[in-house]
Amino acid sequence: MSYRMIYMIRRLMCDKFSVLCNLAELNEKQLREDERMNKDKLDAIFEMQANLDDRIVAERGIEKSLSEWVIWTTIAMESEIDEIRREVDWKWWKNPQGIDEERLARLQGEVIDMWHFLPSLSLRVGLTADDVHRLYMEKNAENHARQDGKSDKEGYEVKEAE
Repeated sequence: MSYRMIYMIRRLMCDKFSVLCNLAELNEKQLREDERMNKDKLDAIFEMQANLDDRIVAERGIEKSLSEWVIWTTIAMESEIDEIRREVDWKWWKNPQGIDEERLARLQGEVIDMWHFLPSLSLRVGLTADDVHRLYMEKNAENHARQDGKSDKEGYEVKEAE
């Protein structure tokens, strides 16, 4: 039963039976919470990012073409990738430091920063969470086919060691 239908039933009940009104109100609150908890996680991320993007655009008066959004977002992603890289031992000319809990927490934070730009860019180019899931599943199957040597694209099959 949808939230709206339950809301309408509750309103009718409240008009006729004020005693049931409080109980219905509690049930409505629980149903909203259950709906929120059951929402697909990727859908939730996309919705939250759309809200953040809309807020930033409105508050800062940003007007860009699609090409500008793609360029600016990918530059921001490159910056986040650099910040991620700085948290690991990639410099072969330095003594490795390892990744302790504090460094791991910073690394995870940078990865999450990157995650903000992926749905933002996806939304800008017209991809919904459902589109991303569907296209990812298709591409993942193709990538497995490539590794199995069963793809139409050449050059991906794993060659036996000589």
